[in-house]
Amino acid sequence: MREMDAAFAHESEEEFARFLDFYDIEWRYEPMCFAIDWDEEGRVREAFTPDFYLPQFDLFVELTTMKQSLVTRKNRKIRRMRSLYPEIRVKILYNRDYRKLMFKFGLL
Repeated sequence: MREMDAAFAHESEEEFARFLDFYDIEWRYEPMCFAIDWDEEGRVREAFTPDFYLPQFDLFVELTTMKQSLVTRKNRKIRRMRSLYPEIRVKILYNRDYRKLMFKFGLL
């Protein structure tokens, strides 16, 4: 489960990985990057990389525990990803949702 070389971008990601490990949920950290915008020549101009992939559930999870001002941009990227890749399941956990989850399971 835990990837030995995973270098998490944020403390909440590491905390979430420990949560998944505790409940024996297999995960991958940032395993795929999805192109969401291209220039006129077809080169990728913008991409989105969800934080986690949970193979058992065929689900990508994006944690958004950062400043609210940055959430709008992330929401736009996720909407774009969903429109381009409707077959890909992605769940976003906002700060309040993430904290509730951690509290519910006694991790806060």
